[in-house]
Amino acid sequence: MLDIKLPEFEKKVYPDLELCLLEPSYKINLRGKSRDFFTKAGKILSIMLPIESNTSTSIKNINVLWLSPDEWLIYGKDIDKNLEINLNNEISKLKYGSVTNVSDQWVTINIKGKNTFELLSKGSPFNFNTFKEKNNVVVQTIFNHVDVILHHQEINNLNLFVRKSFSEHLWLWINDSCRFI
Repeated sequence: MLDIKLPEFEKKVYPDLELCLLEPSYKINLRGKSRDFFTKAGKILSIMLPIESNTSTSIKNINVLWLSPDEWLIYGKDIDKNLEINLNNEISKLKYGSVTNVSDQWVTINIKGKNTFELLSKGSPFNFNTFKEKNNVVVQTIFNHVDVILHHQEINNLNLFVRKSFSEHLWLWINDSCRFI
């Protein structure tokens, strides 16, 4: 297995805003749409995949984000490594869907505090008015010209997923913007 080189961002605290890197975390892209796929995935994860757009589900240390009608992102910090093996054996090998480890492709930045959505609105065309009032919602949007996935777990606490190649640029932009909130 390759050694994954992750960005080294220090935790930053600003008035009513806190930023930190949530790495290393385990991320799996899951794709499929048959009834057998949903049954197998649900049994292995011990959780039903969200089928409503822009929603998520979670159990213990596993979060599952809806990305499209046949695509989900599974992530968590302390996920058992056997989870990916079980998903591969029961889904990929039986041709019900695909399982791809994307841990080294995405970087997760946690943003929390009262000014979370003021910061996000500075760099995104997305209207956060209803998004910020709901828990466990997901949106794929543009943030400072970079594709991101936002997972709003709790009020004023969200995880931002960004491609690793853009993570340093976005981290610097976020920190610079925090000074003007």
